[in-house]
Amino acid sequence: MYNPVNVLLLSVSEKIGLDAFILKYALCLLGSFSFNTVLKRLPDDKINVKCLYILAVSLFYLFGLLNLYSGFRTLLISTMFTYTITKFYKSKFMPYVNFAVVMGHLAVNHLYAQIYNVQESETIDITGSQMVLVMKLTSFAWSYYDGSLTSKEDFESLSDFQKTQAVRQHPPLLNFLAYSFFYPSLLTGPSFDYTDFDSWLNCEIFKDLPESKKPKRRLHPDKRRQIPKNGKLVFFKVLQGLAWMALSVLGPIYFKIDYMSNKAQFLEHSFIYRIHYMYLVGLIYRFKYYAAWTISEASCISCGLGYNGYDSKKHVIKWNRVQNIDIPGVEFAQNTHDSLEAWNMNTNKWLKNSVYLRVSKKGKKPGFRSTLFTFLTSAFWHGSRPGYYLTFATGAFYQTCGRYYRRHLRPMFLEKDGKTPRKSKIIYDFICFYVIKLAFGYMVQPFVFLDLKKSIEAWSTVYFYIHICVFITFILFMGPFSKQVIQFCKSKQPKAIVIKENKKFEDELSASAGSLSDIIKDKTEYEEKEKSMEPGIPHIDLSEWEWVDVKEDWDLFVEEYKAWRDNNGLEVEEQNLKRAFTKFMEEVKDVSVPVPNKERRLSFSAYLPKTTSKDE
Repeated sequence: MYNPVNVLLLSVSEKIGLDAFILKYALCLLGSFSFNTVLKRLPDDKINVKCLYILAVSLFYLFGLLNLYSGFRTLLISTMFTYTITKFYKSKFMPYVNFAVVMGHLAVNHLYAQIYNVQESETIDITGSQMVLVMKLTSFAWSYYDGSLTSKEDFESLSDFQKTQAVRQHPPLLNFLAYSFFYPSLLTGPSFDYTDFDSWLNCEIFKDLPESKKPKRRLHPDKRRQIPKNGKLVFFKVLQGLAWMALSVLGPIYFKIDYMSNKAQFLEHSFIYRIHYMYLVGLIYRFKYYAAWTISEASCISCGLGYNGYDSKKHVIKWNRVQNIDIPGVEFAQNTHDSLEAWNMNTNKWLKNSVYLRVSKKGKKPGFRSTLFTFLTSAFWHGSRPGYYLTFATGAFYQTCGRYYRRHLRPMFLEKDGKTPRKSKIIYDFICFYVIKLAFGYMVQPFVFLDLKKSIEAWSTVYFYIHICVFITFILFMGPFSKQVIQFCKSKQPKAIVIKENKKFEDELSASAGSLSDIIKDKTEYEEKEKSMEPGIPHIDLSEWEWVDVKEDWDLFVEEYKAWRDNNGLEVEEQNLKRAFTKFMEEVKDVSVPVPNKERRLSFSAYLPKTTSKDE
């Protein structure tokens, strides 16, 4: 189909010598600020007008600037499926079915891009948008399911975050389309929950903002516009994003990725040179993410969606509701966990609340099953290329090693209270910072190359030194002499020494204190429980994977399945599907669909357990 805007952009990109994809991408990111000036000035109570405006801009992006007609169809299919299934399919399996379908739809595009080796093309473009959309749609399905829980006991079993994000009423189609196709985050994110979008759309998000902080309208000075001014912050973030964008273009000129592929030439340099070259390549590769996420976050702030409350004590407006990257947190982290927490923060939040906590059984602490599904979902969501899996698998080992060293070495550099740093801790901090930089430079190479052969060759140029270090770490802390190694570490920890002395005293006291021993025992158990509670994103901890736990999770799964089957679960779901289809047809035709007296069973009815009822 002829597209005059696309023809013009291709002509401009050819004249200035800039890749057409980069030009279109930049126009979409930076152009959103111009559209925001109109969006945030639309009447607060004109919800439909706002939604139509959002959709119009998004369609202009997809059809006019990006020429993605089939890409729009891809996004629309997933969006309409989620809208339909959440509205009509009333079942506890609804969020799982929705998750499987939209993730499967994403997987098809990932595989297509990999098989046909599509680069910088329509498929790659829309896959990036679809990844963001998957987070939105799956989180919405869970939020709507949470909001439909009629049992107070079930609702109270949710986490505080899940309660605040629960959607009580199914949204109008126009509002849902505006949420799915929100143009400031259409291409790169950030992802956000529907309740945040709906609150912003109705201006309820600004209810705690003092009237004095709201700007006056030019045409109606007596009325205040709800969205506060944020021009300086937005301008600073845009400048920051443009700086990262420039560095992402200039960096590869001096540190080329392909240079590592020339193994003979790369090996002419020293080992020290090669490991630092890898770090710089990984750093430069992150710049494009810093640019895209910073600018898109600035766009969300510009239209008011980034508003996160007003601090009445400091008299400061917080704008970090949709923050997706903490750049200092990534670059200056002293351990793997903190670095990953600061990277792609909304994806971490999505994995935690839509996967990790959902897979575990209610009332039980998430275990092996939750950890495994979270890890697989993260890798599967990114794509099907081997490089992703090499990076994520290596990262899983990183986190385990990091916990070992943080648990057993870091306390050596703290005082007896376990908090106050000793003078020597500055040395420990510097070593951790330096090691993390080199380790991440090594780990992300497959993420850069994506290809299995090139990734392995890149690692081989530095003799797989990080994997060797990981192996040695596991031998030290999980090998035959692990107890001796851990005991040696504790003998150098001031806090562990004090605890050992106190425990010896308590043991002596409990032996002669009668019932006091029970109190001491309860105190000790409580303290151990508190130690095991670690806030933040769940991560792969191989040290805690025991076959007993794995078998327990599997047995629990089998038990749940048998109970569901014995309670005629398939028959119940068959009825749920029939009701969903009937309601759907009623709404489409606006007439009741006649249901025959003798209902035809679905194909899987044959697999239902035979009833022993006398009526049969």
